[in-house]
Amino acid sequence: MSLLIVSLLVGMLVCYFVCGIPFGLLIARAKDIDVRSVGSGNIGTTNVGRAVGASAAGETLACDALKGFFSMMACRELVAALCFGGDFSMTRPQTSFGWVTALLYLACICGHVFSPYLRFHGGKGIAVGFGAGLGLAWPLALGLLAVFIAFAVPSRYVSAGSVAADISVPLWGLVLGFTPASIPPLVVVTCVVAWAHRENITKLLHGREQKFAFHHDDSRGQGPTDKKSDTGSGGGALS
Repeated sequence: MSLLIVSLLVGMLVCYFVCGIPFGLLIARAKDIDVRSVGSGNIGTTNVGRAVGASAAGETLACDALKGFFSMMACRELVAALCFGGDFSMTRPQTSFGWVTALLYLACICGHVFSPYLRFHGGKGIAVGFGAGLGLAWPLALGLLAVFIAFAVPSRYVSAGSVAADISVPLWGLVLGFTPASIPPLVVVTCVVAWAHRENITKLLHGREQKFAFHHDDSRGQGPTDKKSDTGSGGGALS
């Protein structure tokens, strides 16, 4: 058991520090824009898309999702190799050791939301949550995507889809037969992501959230310092 705990702690640190890499900030900086001074000031996909454009948003989405996926897969392999004789199936969330994988998932989300490279500020955990979800249990990730699309596409409120998908995380765990010990970390994930979306939730409740639109080059005259006082313009929360 001590080896399992040590392996878990190492894996959680790897997930935390890898998923804390602020790809959205780096991608926007490559375009000479500090995304933290534009729109909502968030480093995630939606605000990058609003500030820089669709191409940069796609790159951010891919990088954030992939860092979550590869972190989960690598750390599950690590735990399996050190503790279960290489039996990867023992890290499935439906097994008695599923809580280990659920905690790795939580570490991925916390790394992104509380990035150690940005003084514990970061994104909102949706894209990385999807990627890490693929590494946790791919049906869960597809379920989250379905919920996101069902709420975000008709309304064009990205935040509405994000919050709905977030709430569904532990529910999908129950539906997919995750062990009881695996559910509490998923509940904590929901709380962390909901906290990251607190401003979006307030605006949705008061009808002040704006619908999402990509940045267009002809509007770049606003400059990277055009940060709205009403943050979160564009209904953004995919990050």
